[in-house]
Amino acid sequence: MTEKSTRRRFLQTAGVAGVVALAGCGGDGGDGGSDGGDGGSDGGDGGSDGGDGGDGGDGGSDGGDTETRLSWHAGGTGGTYFPLSNEFKTVVEDNTDFTLNVQSTGASVENVGSLASGDADFALIQNDVAYFAKNGTGIEAFQGNAVENLMGVATLYPETITVVTLQDTGIETLSDLSGATINTGDLGSGTQVNANQILEAVGITDFNEQNASFSQAADQLRNGDIDAAFVVGGWPVGAIEDLATTNNVNIVPIAGDNREAVKEAASWFADDTIPAGTYSGVGEAVETVAVQAMIATNAEQPESTVETVTAAIFDNVDDLTIKTDFISRESAQDGMSIELHPGAAAYFDM
Repeated sequence: MTEKSTRRRFLQTAGVAGVVALAGCGGDGGDGGSDGGDGGSDGGDGGSDGGDGGDGGDGGSDGGDTETRLSWHAGGTGGTYFPLSNEFKTVVEDNTDFTLNVQSTGASVENVGSLASGDADFALIQNDVAYFAKNGTGIEAFQGNAVENLMGVATLYPETITVVTLQDTGIETLSDLSGATINTGDLGSGTQVNANQILEAVGITDFNEQNASFSQAADQLRNGDIDAAFVVGGWPVGAIEDLATTNNVNIVPIAGDNREAVKEAASWFADDTIPAGTYSGVGEAVETVAVQAMIATNAEQPESTVETVTAAIFDNVDDLTIKTDFISRESAQDGMSIELHPGAAAYFDM
């Protein structure tokens, strides 16, 4: 069995165990999410220390008024989920009586488990991962383990699939990844799910898979330990920005027949483009694909809580600075892949 196959089998086994274990746990403090790794997706990546161990957080249950204290699970500090979640924290706390405890995690797949178990009240996840979880399909982590209490709140912005390498690797196309060492994102993350979907869709099966946060992947690229990395998050992603200031990076396109193959294999992928100049030294626009970032909650959240939090965010979009070209009340149901929570439906009058 190849190393890639072994790691994928481990993901499948660990994913199932992890979701079941999280769903059976009480929410008394944190989900063990990474202190700085998110794997994205989700939206994001890993923090500057690149750790996977949880800083703990309190899951919204250690101290404070539990009636007004909410746990919000984000992603790693090097991506988009974490800073955007902290902007949501500000607008919610400025406009409601709720306090948000924003926690850095391994992003989408981990966050689904935290919502299922009640360790998180709200979380950011990818719309494709949400669909898989709700329907108990798509990836092994959810096969036969549908997360029935998962509910949608709003979609936010495209999560761009970025394949990053260094110019001196000579990797210019997806085909050049054959035989390469690739960081596909944190083990069990939405990024890893997307990376393996894309590689399989274009026929790349002979690669050495590494799993770490985006910030760790950037260090691996700098050190020559990997040839390329998949990053899923709204551009610009902080870890890639930092890498591009010290190294000559190349963004590998997902275009032409490869793009069509990816979209045919998975309908939740949509066309996307990384604009020229997004990253230092990348002077031309790069075609790729994207999924959608979304806010999710669980069925146990009171309708009034969800409606109040949703209203605070979408009535105060002008107070946000991240992804403001995409986040709006009008577009907040575009790409919604699961059932809407009644509180969100009340706000959007759906």
